[in-house]
Amino acid sequence: MRTGKALGIGRWLLLLSLLALLGGCASLRGPGSQGQRLDPWEAWNRKVFAFNDSLDEHVLRPVATVYSDMVPAPIRQSVDNFFNNIGDAWSTVNLMLQGRPKAAVEQGLRFFFNSTLGFAGLIDISTEIGLERKSEDMGKTFGRWGTGTGAYIVWPFFGPSSVRDTLAMPFDWSAAPAVLFRDGSSKVGIYSLQTVNARANFLRASSMLEGIALDKYTFYRDAYLQRRGSFGDDEEFEVLVPEAPAEKGTPQAGP
Repeated sequence: MRTGKALGIGRWLLLLSLLALLGGCASLRGPGSQGQRLDPWEAWNRKVFAFNDSLDEHVLRPVATVYSDMVPAPIRQSVDNFFNNIGDAWSTVNLMLQGRPKAAVEQGLRFFFNSTLGFAGLIDISTEIGLERKSEDMGKTFGRWGTGTGAYIVWPFFGPSSVRDTLAMPFDWSAAPAVLFRDGSSKVGIYSLQTVNARANFLRASSMLEGIALDKYTFYRDAYLQRRGSFGDDEEFEVLVPEAPAEKGTPQAGP
């Protein structure tokens, strides 16, 4: 037990140390920074995108289509609610790390009500009472403290990412629904269900994109970077970076 607690404390210390390091890192800039190309690894990214697209076409989309046809919509919605509820708990942690206590309390209440009155999150009653979801992750937390998006990357199986979001991946994985289960086969089953259910929700939208996107790679890249590179869901979400100390003898600006 003591060893487990020590590992848990060590993980959070590592998290806070990495967060502080990234907050002051000047080498990771967003796609809009001067001198920084948006997609410096485009040749590699396009090859990986083509692989992922082929995998989706021949495996994931057919499985998701069968799943959507066989599983009634209310059950699929309950599965959605269950996974989203676990995500709400991780969002609460990230909101606290972002220095947004009010939003963190609201998100925590959302998780509490759905976990208890909503039967472990299968029913989303929090939205009905006005507690809206604020989906946050470690990549957004790094961005909150001044870390730029960085170059665009496409990973096999995992899809679009960036330098910043890639650094955040291990932390987000540690809070994934599959970690609730100890058995390896259960972990694989939960992850597979989450993946197939999410793909089933995207079936209609992806079919529409097939007809309107001239270059699917560019469309997905631009959409990803636009969504991940800005935080303007409310006025609280400006980037926090410490002000540089004034040089000795330089008058301080007034309030």
